[in-house]
Amino acid sequence: MEYSVFREDFLRIFEKNGLIAYADESAIRKFYDLTDLMLETNRVMNITALTTTDKIIPLHYADCVKAAEWIPQNATVADIGCGGGFPVLPLAIVRPDLRITGIDSTEKKIRYVQSTAEKLGLQVMAISGRAEELAKNPEHRDSYDCVISRAVARLNILNELCLPYVKVGGRLIALKGAAGEAEYLEAKNGIFKMGGELESLISYKLHMNKEEEQRYSVIIRKNSPTPKEYPRTFGNIKKKPL
Repeated sequence: MEYSVFREDFLRIFEKNGLIAYADESAIRKFYDLTDLMLETNRVMNITALTTTDKIIPLHYADCVKAAEWIPQNATVADIGCGGGFPVLPLAIVRPDLRITGIDSTEKKIRYVQSTAEKLGLQVMAISGRAEELAKNPEHRDSYDCVISRAVARLNILNELCLPYVKVGGRLIALKGAAGEAEYLEAKNGIFKMGGELESLISYKLHMNKEEEQRYSVIIRKNSPTPKEYPRTFGNIKKKPL
């Protein structure tokens, strides 16, 4: 796709979603380049099931950038389960003030994320490892102002994987679909055990070209340190969510 066509589509979608403030010329150019890099890599590695810009722009880019408004200035951020770079790469494009670490257990995807970030000139560090194991590492535990996660697991599993990374006073932002409110109610007790409590449950529509989808952002404030015995092994987390 020519840049001019991509730019027109990008601006339309971002305006529909109230994100036009993040759509300056430099950002659009980087999203255009990201699309090229992603689709080229997708021929040999499974990065995304979305392969057309009418899906990529709303469902990957706008969906991820929506979280930018809830992240404090100059924050340290960890994206747990970043996969093929979402939301870490879109957030790094629109919020260059952030210091973002992408964490995923699939090493080849982490190599792709790091390589792509470097090609786009983004301030991103990508680390391969299991979230429940890295959370025991003093370099990561209680180390981030904000932890974000999208399309990884239900919240009653995610809270145990993510909250150990968050500093006391920091936030976990879980980007969720239509079941977001139900997932929060299911996870409420576990969140409390991890030292967190609900700050905001934000409901909004993700606007695409002709359709819209329900989204929730579940924002958890961490009030106290996560007990040292957490997170458990993933098998135990999955078998018996808190």
